[in-house]
Amino acid sequence: MKHDYSLAHLTVLSLAPPQMIDVAARAGYRYVGLRATRVTPDEVLYDLAHDRALMQETKARLADTGIEVLDFELFRMDPSLEPESFAGVLDAAAELGARHIIAQLPDPDRERAVARFARLCDLAQPLSIGVSLEFPHWTETGNLREAARVVRAVNRSNAGILVDMLHFGRSDSTLDELASLPPEWFRFAHVCDAAKEVPPTIAGIIHTARDERQFPGEGGIDVRGILACLPQGIPYALEIPRVALTRAVGPEEVARLAVAVARSYLDREDRATRLSATAGVAGAAHEPRTVAHA
Repeated sequence: MKHDYSLAHLTVLSLAPPQMIDVAARAGYRYVGLRATRVTPDEVLYDLAHDRALMQETKARLADTGIEVLDFELFRMDPSLEPESFAGVLDAAAELGARHIIAQLPDPDRERAVARFARLCDLAQPLSIGVSLEFPHWTETGNLREAARVVRAVNRSNAGILVDMLHFGRSDSTLDELASLPPEWFRFAHVCDAAKEVPPTIAGIIHTARDERQFPGEGGIDVRGILACLPQGIPYALEIPRVALTRAVGPEEVARLAVAVARSYLDREDRATRLSATAGVAGAAHEPRTVAHA
């Protein structure tokens, strides 16, 4: 099966949206995922909600290349942030034709977190935008079970879950849990890999997530097993920041390598599945339905 790929902004965060779109087009991606909020104080901000020149240039590059915006991030509602504070970013997402936004809920107050996620879904609904809840494994909503609890509680048609391979593989989430959930909750996936060994400190864990992930097949996460539990045909967003490699070869080459490795690794699995099914031994082509946790 041929997959549609999206270039996630964290993979090439040194590139402003217009330049990122050009790189995605040259490398053969169909989509991009744009980051229009600052997650850390020293992170670059591409302020598409307020910078009209940047917005117009971004729209022009989309029109010229045919690249589409898959998702907009990051709607990270910590205890200090209400969903309404992201109204301008949400409008920018709609203006650029984004299909989804990515939300996180790093909030110890579960009732407040659920209520805020519901309000964000309500704000996005008139814009025909889906809201996918990501569950970084170091936050209060840190596994698939907690994310599913939130989505069930809000009961909004545009609410869903974003499975990020890193967060899934390093949480206590299971493939059986994933396979049991409604498929319509999963609209795209963040594809990457990482070493089995989880760093012993939060600083080390976050460094891996933001700076040094691996291409699919290089690490110890059951990328194929996770993707096999998700709906066929959803886009695969490659969120694979490689800061050291980027310094060596540049962001465009990292983007090219990411999609080349992903295609090779995932297409090979597709071929193996078809061949084993023909031979009547389909189960032998797949890895066990467990995810290794370190």
